[in-house]
Amino acid sequence: MSPPDIIALRQYLGAGPKDRTISDARHSVSLTDMIEHSCLTGGSFELSGRSVLLATSRQLLSALAMIELDGVARRILLGPPDLDWDRLQVLLDQAGIDTIVTDQPLHRCSAGKRAIIGVDLPERKAVGRKVDHATEWLMLTSGTSGLPKIVRHTLDGLAGAIIADGPARYRNATWATFYDIRRYGGLQIFLRAVIGGGSMVLSEPGEAIAAHVARLRAGGVTHISGTPSHWRKLLMSGASADFSPHYVRLSGEIADQAVLDGLARAFPHASIGHAYASTEAGVGFSVDDGREGFPAHLIGQNRAGVEMKVVDGSLRIRSRRTARAYVGADAPPLADTEGFVDTGDMVELRGERYHFVGRRGGIINIGGLKVHPEEVEAVINRHASVQMSRARSRRSPITGAIVVADVILTNGTDGERHETIRAEILSQCKNCLAVWKVPAVIRFVERLDVTAAGKLARTDA
Repeated sequence: MSPPDIIALRQYLGAGPKDRTISDARHSVSLTDMIEHSCLTGGSFELSGRSVLLATSRQLLSALAMIELDGVARRILLGPPDLDWDRLQVLLDQAGIDTIVTDQPLHRCSAGKRAIIGVDLPERKAVGRKVDHATEWLMLTSGTSGLPKIVRHTLDGLAGAIIADGPARYRNATWATFYDIRRYGGLQIFLRAVIGGGSMVLSEPGEAIAAHVARLRAGGVTHISGTPSHWRKLLMSGASADFSPHYVRLSGEIADQAVLDGLARAFPHASIGHAYASTEAGVGFSVDDGREGFPAHLIGQNRAGVEMKVVDGSLRIRSRRTARAYVGADAPPLADTEGFVDTGDMVELRGERYHFVGRRGGIINIGGLKVHPEEVEAVINRHASVQMSRARSRRSPITGAIVVADVILTNGTDGERHETIRAEILSQCKNCLAVWKVPAVIRFVERLDVTAAGKLARTDA
């Protein structure tokens, strides 16, 4: 028997219908079968109390290994899809990793003195499986420069929002996400499927949007999440026409009114919500009223153990859902002395609602005046002919920088109207933004890059 205070992920596999599955483009695995079967070549009993790096070529293999290792391993470090072995060595040392679970051939120089355990689709009966560890879940932040930080979570904290919602609420749901489940946003959806008694259809790297949506339809997906950038790309593709999910969720970036309205038009019968969450702060809240921002009354309240406050414009969160700490001998404190995590996301009170205006570290400096790129994008995206935009800085010998906007127009926009649209966008910006925030240049482009985490790539020139 497991100690009564340890609840492992595998213990939820008996919930929901017997035919619940997790699948990718190549295989579908019965979650019920995972109760008795193993995906590890040596069996999970060999990994009892170990500190494990999970590094697989496919999300499906990571999903199966997470289920099998939780409650068995002392800690699991989730290797993201863009794992850089050369840069990762120091992180493995910081995390105290002694075992690597992977389906990929590794040179001994890559693994060092660490044990290597294989992972594949489950075929073997599980042997000696015992839940006796409250496994720590380690994730890497998606920092753009230097080594990412290692963030330590518990299953209790990761599942806090799911338990608060009531897991049975999503029983029989089939979940999907544009995220990779080895990142925080995707992991949340994976846990919702497993804990809530549902199934899941996984994304495939590099898969065309039309092919992905066809798989979602074939898999009977009812609930799906992604960043606003993910959703804008789907709306631009035209592939949403025959897709009818019951629930659409946005997170990871600012959900402006334009993308919320676009999703409401594309999926008129779906419930559309946007959630605030981060790798460090956990899930803060979700908003389901179809409006950007969030109600001001959420600040200062203790809602299911989540408290929020605003200090110097930055949102701060204290809850049982936040990460426990950064990992490493020289790791900085994750929370302040009161237990609040400074998210670095800047908010502004407008009437009875707070609006996100951007990241504290992403400010453009125009002659000493501050511009949040996201604030400019939110205004540009309101134009009926705009699908997506990115505001960025460009060097200027006079002010140090100017604001430049790259804009993707809706399909079928007549090229002869470009100058008219440009003038309308500028007029819209002048009416809504301070003069220094108005783009000096507006360029129409065919595409905008999105990072591996699903967020708009922001590289200034």
